[in-house]
Formats: sequence, structure tokens, C-alpha cells
Amino acid sequence: MFSDLAKRPVTAFFDQTQGTSDGGAILLEASNRRFGNGFIEGLTACFEDRRQASKVEHTMGELLKQRIYGLACGYEDANDAARLSKDPIHKLLLGRDPAAGLDLASQSTLSRFENAAGPRALYRMGMNMAEAVIARHGKRLGGHARRVTIDLDPTDTDTFGAQQLSFFNTHYDNWCYLPMMGFVSFDDEADQYLCVAMLRPGNVGAAVGAVGVLRRLIDRIRLAFPMARIRVRLDGGFASPAVFDFLDHEPYVEYVVAMASNAVLDRHAEEAMKVARMCSRLTEQTEHVYGETLYAAKSWEHERRVIIKAEVVQHDGKDPRQRPLRGHQHEAEPTVDLRRGLLPARRR
Repeated sequence: MFSDLAKRPVTAFFDQTQGTSDGGAILLEASNRRFGNGFIEGLTACFEDRRQASKVEHTMGELLKQRIYGLACGYEDANDAARLSKDPIHKLLLGRDPAAGLDLASQSTLSRFENAAGPRALYRMGMNMAEAVIARHGKRLGGHARRVTIDLDPTDTDTFGAQQLSFFNTHYDNWCYLPMMGFVSFDDEADQYLCVAMLRPGNVGAAVGAVGVLRRLIDRIRLAFPMARIRVRLDGGFASPAVFDFLDHEPYVEYVVAMASNAVLDRHAEEAMKVARMCSRLTEQTEHVYGETLYAAKSWEHERRVIIKAEVVQHDGKDPRQRPLRGHQHEAEPTVDLRRGLLPARRR
């Protein structure tokens, strides 16, 4: 690399006191400013600052920005503030002079800030996030969308040490949190936009909190897109009577929920599986056949329509793999949109 300098000494120093490795973080602040008056500024308004004004060096907005930008740069713990408080880029993100500006908050200040956020503030922050995302796309689309789709998904987040709400989850075989993430998408656009992030203990069922989240999202979507049809898509963990009952009574909302396997549904799927196996043997290709049945679990008050996708998958050099996929659907009006393992349904 330095062949032309072979006879000269090359010395490199890494003792620059104002160095940083987070130069790309300035894009975070640029993105924040694109949300009108600022996305983080909207979250800041959800807090009530009860500190003595004469003793405050770091505003609530600065503390929130410092924590969010730190997380976005991969610094998960408030302990990282010990070295980030002097980082020139992180100071610049908060509007301070990178060199001469006041240092950012310490770990103890950030920890007090995080622990001071009560249920009301967290609720308001969640609502603000959903409203900001939906309003942004309402403006982008001019309030016109044929269909708005809501997807909810639980996901495990590993925990370490004696963290609050950390429990062992047998499904994920780990100590974890089980936050619920919510996404919205519009018409046939491929992109999904995060609008809900609810932290939950690691041992809760997937459907815990789902009805409240859905109710608030549906209300906000109706305000922003009054003519849109709303579709809710959920995996099998949400197949609970409370979720079904809520969705059944929501007008002009269609939904599709995956169903877990059981002996009754497997018997209903067997006829379709026979047809799929026969077709796959004839074509030597992957084949799938759709069917439907009425089904009611013991905890349900009435039968619901279940769509079955009987599928035989062919791979070169491997034995055929067969699987029936099941989903319960309810739809406000007919469509011809097909999803993997699931079919839209008519209002019953």
C-alpha cells in the first residue's frame, strides 16, 4: 500500500480527542426533522417534567434524543453515556457545539429519566407514534387508499441478568421480553411501516393487549382514510375468543387469522390433502389445493369459516413435503386477493 514510501517511516496516531465513529448519525436528525415539527419532539410532549427548573441542565427533549440516537447507533445501555457524553457527533445531534458545547447527560441522569416514565407517559408516547405514522402516510396519499392492512406480530427479545419483566418463555426456550410490533401497509405497496411497539413480559400470550392496540389503530386509520377498507392479519398466537369477538363486531373490517393444528382441522384438511398429493404425483411439481370448512373451538360461541390450504412441496433430490395450512377469515366484502396459506372470506 505504501510501496512508494518504502524508505520513509510511516507513523499513525489515533489520539484525536474529538474523534467519532458515528458520523452517519446526522441522518437520524435529518429524518426526525422530516416529520413536520419533529417526531421526537412529539414524543417529548408526552412527558411531564417535574424537576426543579433551576437545577435542570438537560431538557426532557435532549434526554430523549440522546437515548434514542444512542440506541439507533447500537449503544443499548445507558452505561455507554460515560463516553458518549463527550462525543462530538452526539453533541451536534442535540444542537450543541461539537467541541466546546456542554457535555451530554450522564448514565445516572439517563437512568432517572427512563425510570420516571410512568404508564400515562408510555401510553401517550405509543399513541403519538401511531398517529404520527398514520398521519404522515395520510398526507402522502392524500387520504386516499382502497385498503389499509394492519399486521401484528409478537417477537422475542433476549434478556440478560435480573431485568424487570424478564421471564422464561417455553416456546422460544429463553429468558426474554415478548414485545408486540404493529405495522400498517397501504393498497398493494410492499413496504410495511412500524407504528406500534408494545413492551410486554416474556411469559405473556401472543394476544395480550392486541384488542386495545387494534381498537386504537382502527380508529386512527378511519380518521385518516375514511373510505378505505381495513384488513387485519394475525398469526396463530392471536386466535383467541376475545380477538375474534372484537373483530366480528367491527364494521367494514375484514380479518384473517392463522389457526394452529389440531385433530379436528386435520380431518377436515385430509380430503384436500389427497387431491394435492395426487396432483403433485402427476405433475412432479409443488401443488396446492384450497378448501374450506366451518369450525368452532370449545371456547367459541359459534362456528367460523376456516380456509384450508393443502400443499405438497417438491424439491429436487428430496422427498415431497406435505402440509395443510389453516386460517380463519372474515371479510367485509369479496376480494380475489390470495395470501400464503390463507384466503379471503365473505361476510357470513
